Amino acid sequence: MVGVRLFCRREKMKNFKRTFAFIFFMLAGIVLGAFLAYICDGKSYVGWLAWGKNIGVENVSVDLYVIKLSFGLMIRATISQIFTIAAALIVFSKTCKNL
Repeated sequence: MVGVRLFCRREKMKNFKRTFAFIFFMLAGIVLGAFLAYICDGKSYVGWLAWGKNIGVENVSVDLYVIKLSFGLMIRATISQIFTIAAALIVFSKTCKNL
């Protein structure tokens, strides 16, 4: 019985580590891509890396007279973010095999 509990705890910790590493690599890819797009914006030979589109809902408001609710979510996806997220996924798959 004790061995089963230890095995379950190890599996949960393994899943937690793997999930945490995945989130870390994804966020690192997004931030690095946004920084790269900011640096490349306006440069003639790498300006295409800063090209992107806004995706999402601009602003939705619900006025209930007592409470006014506003929702909005905009994501700007750039070419450099796509490249850095792909690179982060490759690095994650190579480095976290035994995690």
